[in-house]
Amino acid sequence: MAQNFDVIVIGAGPGGYVAAIRAAQLGLKVACVEREHLGGICLNWGCIPTKALLRSSEVFHLMHRAKEFGLSVEKPGYDIDKVVERSRGVAKQLSAGVGHLLKKNKVTVIMGAATITAPGKVSVKTDKGTEELTAKSVILATGARARNLPGLEADGKRVWSYKHALKPPHMPKKLLVIGSGAIGIEFASFFNTLGVDTTVVEVMDRVLPVEDAEISALAKKQFEKQGMKIMEKATVKSLDRKADKVIAEIESGGKTEKVEFDTVISAVGIVGNVEDLGLEKLSVKIDRTHVVTDEFCRTGVEGLYAIGDVAGAPWLAHKASHEGVMVAELIAGGHPHAIKPNSIAGCTYCHPQVASVGLTEAKAKEAGYEVKVGRFPFIGNGKAIALGEPDGLVKTVFDAKTGELLGAHMIGAEVTELIQGYVVGRTLETTEAELMETVFPHPTLSEMMHESVLSAYGRAIHF
Repeated sequence: MAQNFDVIVIGAGPGGYVAAIRAAQLGLKVACVEREHLGGICLNWGCIPTKALLRSSEVFHLMHRAKEFGLSVEKPGYDIDKVVERSRGVAKQLSAGVGHLLKKNKVTVIMGAATITAPGKVSVKTDKGTEELTAKSVILATGARARNLPGLEADGKRVWSYKHALKPPHMPKKLLVIGSGAIGIEFASFFNTLGVDTTVVEVMDRVLPVEDAEISALAKKQFEKQGMKIMEKATVKSLDRKADKVIAEIESGGKTEKVEFDTVISAVGIVGNVEDLGLEKLSVKIDRTHVVTDEFCRTGVEGLYAIGDVAGAPWLAHKASHEGVMVAELIAGGHPHAIKPNSIAGCTYCHPQVASVGLTEAKAKEAGYEVKVGRFPFIGNGKAIALGEPDGLVKTVFDAKTGELLGAHMIGAEVTELIQGYVVGRTLETTEAELMETVFPHPTLSEMMHESVLSAYGRAIHF
């Protein structure tokens, strides 16, 4: 006998569990199916544990700078096992919290692998057998996994994926990171800060290639200042794996060289988890491993939605969560607003941090806008100097004709927290006039946001 629900959510990551909770809050009977971990990759093997690791490396970095602050620390050191143990503890605590929230909201949680056998019908293989579920609406929130390129596959020994890097089997001495997106550059930053000889290879013409070119250039300068070797417009052609080392064949500038490393991290993108779900049978359209949806996450199959990483870019946990809420409200008969990808902030927690929202200067010009661009450096901000963080930049891009805030781009201390101010501004369709009239508290890093807006119109005060 099949169990009947109003909504079945497949996947309990930041998209799935949030969708399940919101649907339950709206009075719907909800089942959430998860094959591995409550909280998904983000909470267990991604966003959260990496931030815990990066916090440890940040504290270690500050310990070495103690003299600047009139403090003394003798022989700073670290225990990588303890660093990892703390990271895993943080993930475990939050995963348990997700379980509590689902239970509190009376969501039925089923641990197992789900397959959609027909519209509105889901079969779940569990440890105890197979359970049959039915519902008018099904939400796919199955996420994504690391991409493996031929010859660069992770083996968990000398070549790692992000999962291996989160629980390193050994501490690298000489590390190669393939890919300089958020995942690659965060691990590069973590290990480099702990004293590992780190090289980053990026196939595009700059690190953090989705960011504004000016921000990418400043990031590269800071990474190199910290001792990283950055290779742009470069390709890892092959990896020759030995018991205690890996010899990488790297092509750059028309030349090929072989370089020896003891560890490699492959961070060359992700692929959506679309296999073994029965999607082909339902004629769900899939493009490059991602489910194709409209702006309301509808797949074209009646009652079937797809949210989060499996539904394509931007591959961000907060995007997944917001889509989960939107779809739950849609199913419950509401009229939510569609998500605007250009108003979703991207954050990278390397050192220094990088954050952005909206169009880059180049993209704005490509789209035909006449732009006004403002910049304000951290060195002109009192709080940044007091913190000992004078390196950084806040950049704003406006439509010269209407004053619309087209984009904002930042590099420096705590910019992942600051960016939300501009996100709110874009959501409220704020122009430069409202931002100029807003009173920012002093002394704060946020004052640079105000000054950057003023700068775009030739009115900056402190620089």
